[in-house]
Amino acid sequence: MRPTSSLLGVAAAALTLAAALAGVSAPGTASAGTTPPSNSAVPAGPPSGSPVPSSPPPSSPVPSSPPPSGAACTVRYSAYTWDTYLTSSITITNTGVTTITSWRLTFPLPPGQRITTGWNAVYSPSSGTVTARGHDDHVTIGPGGAIAIGFVADHTGDTGSPSSFTLNGTPCALG
Repeated sequence: MRPTSSLLGVAAAALTLAAALAGVSAPGTASAGTTPPSNSAVPAGPPSGSPVPSSPPPSSPVPSSPPPSGAACTVRYSAYTWDTYLTSSITITNTGVTTITSWRLTFPLPPGQRITTGWNAVYSPSSGTVTARGHDDHVTIGPGGAIAIGFVADHTGDTGSPSSFTLNGTPCALG
């Protein structure tokens, strides 16, 4: 029994698609309405009720360069100033995909500022390049999570913000 022309067209399209997915050239195929040459065989397909064989998954493209290494954190800093004092609020957000533990946030205090007290972190030293490290229940920041820390400082007129922040040695984006 000879396949009808519409079935022949479907079989030819399936053969071409299977060959393309397998990365090989398709043997000569017939277009709909024609009879295949006698030296071409139309694949039979799986028996009725059998699962259709799957083709190999497409391969991922090879990147042309290494992916950019963006910051795994964002820091939002704000300060309220009065007389010769300021109160700062710092929010550290983990923008990475892994949990950050035993964190250390390093930042340069502007000249003339000196930390007198802080919360949710231990600050050392009190001026210059300061490192804040988490303590108590503020030592872990999960992916997408954030913690709030802060301090009170006195100043001699410069109420500016720190120019940069690094978390465990990785620069953070300012947000």
